[in-house]
Amino acid sequence: MAGITLITGGAVSGKSRWAISYFRTCDNVLYMNTSPKMPSDTRNRLEYSNRENNVTWEIMENVTDPVSCIKDHRFFILDNLGVYVENIMREVAADPNNITHEENDKIRSTVVGNVIECMDKVTAMNGAMVIITVEPGFSVMPESSVQNSFRDIMGMVNQRIANTAADVYLSVSGIQFRIK
Repeated sequence: MAGITLITGGAVSGKSRWAISYFRTCDNVLYMNTSPKMPSDTRNRLEYSNRENNVTWEIMENVTDPVSCIKDHRFFILDNLGVYVENIMREVAADPNNITHEENDKIRSTVVGNVIECMDKVTAMNGAMVIITVEPGFSVMPESSVQNSFRDIMGMVNQRIANTAADVYLSVSGIQFRIK
């Protein structure tokens, strides 16, 4: 099991559950959660899977620099690219409600550059990585400019990562479909 896999889908569509099951029997997994605190249902699912499969994973929360985390493991889960984009948006944009074209480009290139660097590092160590993202194309038309900027940036980031990943899955209602 080596390579880069992207899983995308709507909110609560089974992406994290699938990623956990993908590596369920593997030791030496680093679960990088980009949220300040991992959702309790995800943590419970992960801990249950580890107990059932007699494996131990390292869990990192509030990951703001995933590139620096790619070391000392063979398998990686980056959860969630959407939250990572939000973090970079807050870091780069002077006013998140009025993101300029230049800021938009910088956010997109920062996220893509960092994720591609992670992918390259994992590939160089003959490891495997699952990247979890949200599919903004399934949502309603955003009402605010910050939501619109997020949707546009997320869509472009997902396209670039999907084109670079070896495998891409779509998660819908808890069912995963291989699309690449």
